[in-house]
Amino acid sequence: MQEIIENENKPFVPNIVAFCCNWCSYAGADLAGSSRLSYPADVKIVRVPCSCRVNPMFVLKAFQRGADGVILCGCHPGDCHYVTGNYYTRRRMAMLFSFLDYLGIEKERTRVEWVSAAEGAKFSAVMNDFVKTVTELGENKRLADLRVKED
Repeated sequence: MQEIIENENKPFVPNIVAFCCNWCSYAGADLAGSSRLSYPADVKIVRVPCSCRVNPMFVLKAFQRGADGVILCGCHPGDCHYVTGNYYTRRRMAMLFSFLDYLGIEKERTRVEWVSAAEGAKFSAVMNDFVKTVTELGENKRLADLRVKED
């Protein structure tokens, strides 16, 4: 009982998973760090070869494993290292967002952003804004029901 009361008094700190393209967004995150720009430590970056390599199941698994928000960052359209990767990403994620809406997961818990390697300040601003948005949403009870239970 005491544990339940303590958990209710704790401020909500969201767990955020960020899938970042190796060629642009991950380099943007690196530039943000090199420039000493801050973004919350709750953002866990997963480096992927291209944003199109993020299978929608990865996003669902992230939510299932405890993420409160998932953001996908890739190259600007037309700037993809693999030419059309970000166009595939845009289509795939539009379908996924419809599915998440059907599941009752707020659309604000997921986001796709285009961040280039030279946009460290933008990367930092996007992450700060996304964490703020998810924090304001609070905990999603629907997600808690979907999560993997630890014994």
